[in-house]
Amino acid sequence: MARKKRIPPEVLEYFVKMGAKGGKIGGKARAANMTDEQRSEGARNASQARWARVKAKRGDGA
Repeated sequence: MARKKRIPPEVLEYFVKMGAKGGKIGGKARAANMTDEQRSEGARNASQARWARVKAKRGDGA
């Protein structure tokens, strides 16, 4: 099995900052390129996924 190389803390910190920066931009840019119907469908899917987790945790099964 190959050993994982340790990333120096300063490099890791840089990667974390760059990831956070892209995350703040990504959702807005994605939404700007979608139609109203596409945004609505995405919101519907997200809502269904959230409720599925809640129901699974409660044991509703429905």
